[in-house]
Amino acid sequence: MEEQPVETTLYSLSDQTPDPAERREGERFLTLFRVGTVMVEDRRELCLIKNISAGGMMIRPYCKLVAGMPLSVELKRGEQIAGTVNWVRGDSAGISFDKSIDVVELLASSMEGPRPRMPRVEVRCIASVRQGSNVYGMRAHDVSQGGLKVESSRDLDVGAEVLVTLPGLPSREAIVRWRDGRTYGITFRRLIALAELVKWLRDQRELLRTMN
Repeated sequence: MEEQPVETTLYSLSDQTPDPAERREGERFLTLFRVGTVMVEDRRELCLIKNISAGGMMIRPYCKLVAGMPLSVELKRGEQIAGTVNWVRGDSAGISFDKSIDVVELLASSMEGPRPRMPRVEVRCIASVRQGSNVYGMRAHDVSQGGLKVESSRDLDVGAEVLVTLPGLPSREAIVRWRDGRTYGITFRRLIALAELVKWLRDQRELLRTMN
């Protein structure tokens, strides 16, 4: 049985503030976003965090926000990050941080202890995916300890056992869990160790900086 894609909070290594996301007509996802809080004047309001980058985040607020409004965001317990509402579109709002944050360190601390789901991190690299005797280079969109999302015009069979190799990481046995057009969700048979993933993300961040 083909599993349904799950949309969770996306962590980005980019320094840019997230832009409004355009979803294709007919796309269906289960949504399990991280819950956060924003301080607007003297009020603490809940929000769902859709996307976090070093420069800002995209949220679904549960209070009225307008562009230009100052606020603060709590990403770690007791730590407030000052920012400004950059844009509001539909049920989403973009927040620009006054000072950039370290997304990799935020990930390292947020993944300690019990958690409902493993965070996804946006990446820009080519993953090698082997199905049977065929090896395909596929564009990786995001990765977590438990798997990754890739895009390709090549056909993978849902339920197929594959071997996935990301640049700088050992090959991992995995299973194709779902397909949505040209996008595939792949689950690793064994989780990537947290320390290994954080180190790899630091390396990827440095690579992105040298490319920009």
